[in-house]
Amino acid sequence: MIDRDKNPWTPEDEREHYPSVMEWWAVESFLKTIEDDKRWSLKAVFTEWLNGKEKNGSLFNLTLFDIIKNKHYTCYLRNDKKKLETIKDKFDVRYNDNFIKGSYPNYEMSFNDEKNNIQIHLNYQAESLPRWIGQEVTDGWLPMGLGFYRYGFIPKCKISGEIIINNKNYHVDGKGYFEHVWGDIWYDNPLSNISNLKKTISVYSKLINWWTRNHKFRIPKSIKFCTENNPFGYDWAWALLDNGWVVYYGNILLWIMKGPAAGSLILSKDGKKYEEFCNISFKYNKTQLSKNFDFYYPIEIEINAEKEKEKIHLIFKKTSQSREYISRFTGRKYWKCFVICEAPGTVEGYYYDGEKKTKLTGICKIEPQRQVSVIGHNTLQIDFLKPPQGVGVSFDIDSHYFKKKIFTKIQLAPRPKIKFIFEKTKK
Repeated sequence: MIDRDKNPWTPEDEREHYPSVMEWWAVESFLKTIEDDKRWSLKAVFTEWLNGKEKNGSLFNLTLFDIIKNKHYTCYLRNDKKKLETIKDKFDVRYNDNFIKGSYPNYEMSFNDEKNNIQIHLNYQAESLPRWIGQEVTDGWLPMGLGFYRYGFIPKCKISGEIIINNKNYHVDGKGYFEHVWGDIWYDNPLSNISNLKKTISVYSKLINWWTRNHKFRIPKSIKFCTENNPFGYDWAWALLDNGWVVYYGNILLWIMKGPAAGSLILSKDGKKYEEFCNISFKYNKTQLSKNFDFYYPIEIEINAEKEKEKIHLIFKKTSQSREYISRFTGRKYWKCFVICEAPGTVEGYYYDGEKKTKLTGICKIEPQRQVSVIGHNTLQIDFLKPPQGVGVSFDIDSHYFKKKIFTKIQLAPRPKIKFIFEKTKK
């Protein structure tokens, strides 16, 4: 029997929750092939959905990064008429000959990329307890649009197995991450699920109350908004630190590109106890223009989180070229597609417990996820001039949609000043 005080997951939590509108199981990993000492980053996702009463669909999505060569292999399989194959009363999900199965703490998985002639067989052994996001606040339930979903993960697993590339076998070991998400959410139309609106409102209310309790109102020095950072996308990162700690970071964006985060940072030092930080600020030190659409996504994210006397400062940096996974929408007036821009990277920073500062370094996976707007990239940055330097405010607008840049500065002290700049730009 599972001790719910120690392990919040039940065997039923791992299994399928049909007929949820959307459900997925995902694994991430950092691997090393023993024979040639090469480093790899792997992500595999099994997803199924129910669009309407009987419109089932499913997909299998695989990305394998060769970190040394800075290249990646992808496998994408989709069936819009059939859900995943599952077994009742057992965790076993399959798409063709790809599968994940098992029960905490041990999982077995196999992936077959016929296009690139790659087969992967792995065993995951959890080294940490499962965790729900917002576990003490909502028991893992999160809102999206008018729907809601439950998000749980295991941030640290020991991996063994093999990769077969072009019929050559390599033994691998490494560390991994496992997550399971399900609920009444639909990326194509996130405002369509109103059947359980009462629960959605309750989840929003609990999270907003938690957020306001952990934040003191203050006027920031600067805050930046952009159209691609709408609330239907988010920033995600998972980090394995060299001292054995693990970090999860997830942020629902609320159009903010620089400023307070509406998400959480979860830190575990031993895999048993978790600390969830809510008071977070973030900024993008570097961004990159998408290869396919008019939006920018971060390739370097800097965050600062506080909880009572504790502080954690981290900089996540992508070190490989991103894979842009695209799920296009049809018949939508406001959104073009959903895009995940994933890549492995490094992390560095520090942790302060109120007395001692600990330097942090490690490896990470970064995945900005965006619901792309038809109006493209548009930003508004607001800077505040505060005493003793003075009193004033400036607005800096850059619109790709209107092909214009507008800058306005209104200063009241130390002496009144107004500045206005208008510039037409090329798309």
